[in-house]
Amino acid sequence: MNPIINYPDQVKDKFLELFNQEPLIVRSPGRINLIGEHTDYNLGFVLPAAINKAIYLGIQKREDKFIKIHSLDFNDDFQGNLNEIKQSEKLWPNYLLGVVEQIQKIHHIQHGFNIVFGGDIPPGAGLSSSAALECAIAFGLNHIFNLSYEKMDLVRLAQAAENEFVGVKCGIMDQFASTFGKQKQLMRLDCRSLEYAYVPFLADDIQIVLFDTRVKHSLASSAYNERREQCEQGVKWIQEIHPEVKSLRDASEEMLLTHVKPKNQKIYERCNFIVSEIQRLQDACNDLENNDLQSFGKRMFETHYGLKDLYEVSCDELDLLVDLVKDNPNVLGSRMMGGGFGGCTINLVKTEAVNDLIAQVSASYHTKTGSEMLNYIVKIEDGTSIIN
Repeated sequence: MNPIINYPDQVKDKFLELFNQEPLIVRSPGRINLIGEHTDYNLGFVLPAAINKAIYLGIQKREDKFIKIHSLDFNDDFQGNLNEIKQSEKLWPNYLLGVVEQIQKIHHIQHGFNIVFGGDIPPGAGLSSSAALECAIAFGLNHIFNLSYEKMDLVRLAQAAENEFVGVKCGIMDQFASTFGKQKQLMRLDCRSLEYAYVPFLADDIQIVLFDTRVKHSLASSAYNERREQCEQGVKWIQEIHPEVKSLRDASEEMLLTHVKPKNQKIYERCNFIVSEIQRLQDACNDLENNDLQSFGKRMFETHYGLKDLYEVSCDELDLLVDLVKDNPNVLGSRMMGGGFGGCTINLVKTEAVNDLIAQVSASYHTKTGSEMLNYIVKIEDGTSIIN
């Protein structure tokens, strides 16, 4: 997508053109996750942040029951009815309709609405453009219909929409990060209690650089749900002896060795990664408090190799991007980010070395894969909000 597009103005102009109404405009950002991958649905900890790439959604009430949506980026339209919320074969409307369905279960809003949306979150890069879109419509509907939801209610509602309507059993991290983001702050979220704390990320001499493989292997969503089921199976085996264990958050390495490994080596490896990653994140937060970014970066590399070898959600392109920077003294940490099988690596890079590194890695990636790599330098920004 073209980064110089002014999306708020585009959304407003298109809204006026299509609907002859003044829209409420909501900005809802994508997210990165510094460390703590696949731990959210295992009720562990995550360390995400909202970023300066976002969905912009214009919304306003109608007098009838129709739902009319225009996507700027797809240059496509959808029309539905409040009284009959059903999945669309186009797929992209389902992220919006799932949220509407969740709200209708409780509130039975009486008026339809118009929507125009677009944004600069690169699709398929693992920056959670879908969660940003879900949070944008939840925020917008809450506002125009005075539904009185708190922020965490909106997060749960958006997550439920993706779980139940879209059919991806995601954890709560993406929607939480999009909604609760704060400039220059990471968020340490306990996915069991939903307690959270802001952790400053104030390293002015370090840039967060994303290298985008531009691939999305077809395994992604089916493997995601399979990994979740494997983790749940590991918990069930532990519960036969330790009924107090409700998730891998409660499990120890000893429990895995005793109750999971003898039954299934692959499920043991999946669970072992998660238990290690939950501890690694807590250690990484201590690194941040001590302003020890070197140690933090080493843990990022450890996470990558765990995702590659134990959780098996990486791919050749992601592994190549990590291998290209792992011995570079200007790169403190690097790992694949997100669900896996494509998308981006996230890298902590010394500011003065960023441009040279991008040039070197881009050239090497092209030589080895024949494909062009994209890159994004992201900054940590505020979460979902109304901007007009």
